[in-house]
Amino acid sequence: MAGREQRDGDGGAAPALGVGMVGYAFMGAAHSQGWRTAGRVFDLPLRPVLAAVGGRDAAAVRAAAARHGWAAAETDWRALVTRDDVQLVDVCTPGDSHAEIAVAALAAGKHVLCEKPLANSVAEAEAMVAAAESAAERGQVAMVGFNYRRVPAIAYARRLIAENRLGVLRHVRVTYLQDWLVDPGFPLTWRLEREHAGSGALGDLGAHAVDLAQYLAGEPLVGVSALTETFVRERPLLAGATTGRAAAGSNRRGRVTVDDAALFTGRLASGALASFEASRMAAGRKNALRLEINGDRGSLAFDLERLNELSFHDHTEPAPSAGFRRILVTEPGHPYLEAWWPPGHALGYEHTFVHQARDIVHAIAGNTAPAPSFADGLQVQRVLAAVAESAERNAVYTRVPAPAV
Repeated sequence: MAGREQRDGDGGAAPALGVGMVGYAFMGAAHSQGWRTAGRVFDLPLRPVLAAVGGRDAAAVRAAAARHGWAAAETDWRALVTRDDVQLVDVCTPGDSHAEIAVAALAAGKHVLCEKPLANSVAEAEAMVAAAESAAERGQVAMVGFNYRRVPAIAYARRLIAENRLGVLRHVRVTYLQDWLVDPGFPLTWRLEREHAGSGALGDLGAHAVDLAQYLAGEPLVGVSALTETFVRERPLLAGATTGRAAAGSNRRGRVTVDDAALFTGRLASGALASFEASRMAAGRKNALRLEINGDRGSLAFDLERLNELSFHDHTEPAPSAGFRRILVTEPGHPYLEAWWPPGHALGYEHTFVHQARDIVHAIAGNTAPAPSFADGLQVQRVLAAVAESAERNAVYTRVPAPAV
């Protein structure tokens, strides 16, 4: 339980795993929480140590190190990935630097955890997979951070589908809606610039939606038909690089070069149909991730705003008593719940990053392939690229290249 000392099988303290993290904003804070907490909740074979955090702004990165418990601060990521006290590099930067940092860290002999989407292009993702495959031969691990796989209810849904409780899959539906861009006065940030973010709602939210669909179904998407739209094409320029506010009294504006919303349909390898919607312009929706999967034996539904619950319908039951029932996913037998609180005591968003840290530590200690791997991240990137191509061709059906065997 919380606060207990980690012990290895010989009764000694578990060996340290020095973690170096590049990036310290929203995702950096979430990952820091995961690294600080994982070893205090789970009995881990390695003990995560927050060795160093990196960022370009010296004052800001020092403040982040003090706030989140990192022992040292670096302003050059190249120095961080070569530190002797760092065995794992956690990449929490904008997408345009994922490939460079991850490949360099792997070349330096480090394990790597990289935030999603894996990269800003298929070519970058392919280079990252090649580097990860070479590193795996040296015993290194590389994992992409699709944290929603670590929601216990979603992990349990995957278990039910793998046990054939839904039978032959027919439909997969995923929507991921936010509203933080509804105000046209919201300033132009890096997330709205293609050169930094790669894409907009498609990569930011759609990447999660695509990964969850393929993870839960246990099969890839093979083709898509898509529409995207940018509703606000210019936004006020920021007053400064770190203020997060538009320049007061300024009429200076910059061009938005990514999508505000993406809508697409798809087909899974088995022939099941899929639909997706990702938007950062859905007024009133803060972080509304919802999914439903229908098969010939049953259905599952999940809503992130009720993340400790899963709705399940067993279609083999007699019709008079059949229907969706609520499963409260807080039992010790549910995924990740063996180390947390008594049944009925809910978990939250931050716990997904604790579970993520747990899983990659076990992969490193056991020298096993992590999931989701960089190859899984590449598959998502290929779907996103097909969506973008289809949208450019006005919803023409676009095939997704098959994953490498």
